[in-house]
Amino acid sequence: MTRSVVTVPADATVYAAADILLGSRISAAPVIDADGRMVGIVSEADLMNRPETGTVPTRTWLQRLLTSDARLARDYVRSHSHHVADVMTRKVVTAEERTPLHDVALLMQRHGLKRLPVMRDGKVVGIVSRANLLQGLLAREPFPADAPLGDDRIRDKVYKELARHSWAADITNIVVDSGTVSLWGHVNSAPAKEAVRIAVECVSGVRRVVNNVVVMPREINDGL
Repeated sequence: MTRSVVTVPADATVYAAADILLGSRISAAPVIDADGRMVGIVSEADLMNRPETGTVPTRTWLQRLLTSDARLARDYVRSHSHHVADVMTRKVVTAEERTPLHDVALLMQRHGLKRLPVMRDGKVVGIVSRANLLQGLLAREPFPADAPLGDDRIRDKVYKELARHSWAADITNIVVDSGTVSLWGHVNSAPAKEAVRIAVECVSGVRRVVNNVVVMPREINDGL
């Protein structure tokens, strides 16, 4: 995660918030109260629809008729208020400092987030962004083993890996020669054939995959 977090004071104006985002070249920042606790997050999207720039969306008479007064009032506050506290997003998805990276990625995917504040005792200690996840991926890039595995050992590992997946149940023969794995058998779909190839490529020691697996025609699958 990024530990040097740019924040916006809760009593800031929308103009000050826009200046902070632009000056820091970021698209969103946590909003912090006087005690250092996060009370929301303000993003470019929260500051886009403003009367100063003529970007407040207009509604047709029918849309106004079908929209409740409460919703119209809330939208007016968000577009016209000069205070960050009125326009920020208050319900913020966060992660704790010890949250596993896998769970952080799931949260970001589930909520369509580009960044996620990381908390400790109610205070922001960092931000995880999509770029951070990519950096984590690169840090774990597999490298060839110093001592190549023997073909028999690779074959055993390939069998064990494919046995974990239902779409690879009918791989009938695996031959390994100097790290090159040749596969025979059949699967029920083209995506399954690709998944078999990728599963084998991920086995340590495998240098190349020759995928002779046959995709069974749909009518044959339906008759089985």
